[in-house]
Amino acid sequence: MIRTLERLLGWVAGASLFGMMALTFVDVLGRKLLSYSIPGSLELTELLMFGVIFAGLPLTSLRGEHVLFDLLDHLLPRALRSLQGALSNLICTALLSGGAWLVFVRAGRTADQGDTTAQLQLPMAPWYYAACVLILLTALMHLYLAFRPPAETEGDPTAGAV
Repeated sequence: MIRTLERLLGWVAGASLFGMMALTFVDVLGRKLLSYSIPGSLELTELLMFGVIFAGLPLTSLRGEHVLFDLLDHLLPRALRSLQGALSNLICTALLSGGAWLVFVRAGRTADQGDTTAQLQLPMAPWYYAACVLILLTALMHLYLAFRPPAETEGDPTAGAV
């Protein structure tokens, strides 16, 4: 299930990044050759960036590809490093869950107020709800990392690292 989720999130992030690239290319081409810009291209780029960031967040956490301070890790016994990794992943789970709740509240407020983008008038609430789900998914990834079996972490230098 984790591998399927990884593929799905990778496709979402990749498609969003490709969409940003294609949109920027066509927009610049239109401005330079036709003196015509795509209406709302900046807004669309911002929304596609949402996809890149929030779909990439669970992937980064799951793969341990985030910034890591491990200068003193080699001095700690293996058991203490495992405990440290589990504890840091549990802390990340709590913080990300709190962040997801805050985004959920913001999404509700945005939906109630009917907030839209300035130029294209696209509703913002669905984007906030999607961000909330992906932040919560990232929290669940950290929870998984905190309790995954030791056999899955054998030989993995980033196992349990945050």
